[in-house]
Amino acid sequence: MATNRPFSGGGRPFSRGGRTFGPRKNERIRAPKIRVIGVDGRQLGIMAPYEALAIARRSGLDLLEVSPNAEPPVCRILDYGKYMYEEAKKQKTHKTASVKIKEIKLRPAIGLNDFMIKIRNAEKFLFQGNKLKITLMMRGREMEYKDKGFEAVNRACSELSHMGNPDSEPKLMGRNIGVTLSPVPKNARKLKFSAENDELPEDDSNMPEA
Repeated sequence: MATNRPFSGGGRPFSRGGRTFGPRKNERIRAPKIRVIGVDGRQLGIMAPYEALAIARRSGLDLLEVSPNAEPPVCRILDYGKYMYEEAKKQKTHKTASVKIKEIKLRPAIGLNDFMIKIRNAEKFLFQGNKLKITLMMRGREMEYKDKGFEAVNRACSELSHMGNPDSEPKLMGRNIGVTLSPVPKNARKLKFSAENDELPEDDSNMPEA
């Protein structure tokens, strides 16, 4: 069913009374003549907005101004609800694709200085909005001291608790113990171990495990 609600995605926004709306739709389209694209993507020609809107209404659809700066403006007949759903899905997919996973790798016998270097790097990755994978690598007889390994991973999570939250409990995966952290909301990220203008380090994803 056609609607008259302001639309927030696609096209060029305009202002009225100090408020910003989305692209013009239905009765809000004011151009004397518009070029119309049908719901199937075919050109329907140039006509008055009320004529195009009548076509849209007969099919229970909306008329959306998609190119306001064209001469004449281009409008499209579409299913508004479906269009909004697809736009939201695109934005979600783009957001998911833009999230990167950085990694730091630890060893059971890591010294305090090296440990804190890893923590500083990890803090920077999370500050930039990346997810962070913490991997503690064990080999040989180190597997006999898994408890110490879990302690080290949990300590790393604790040191980074101001910047990220674990997605789950640390888990043993083969000879490694791993956990992934997601960054806290951007307005809550406060650097503790590094400065904002520090160079972003390389992560450990290419570091050999043996």
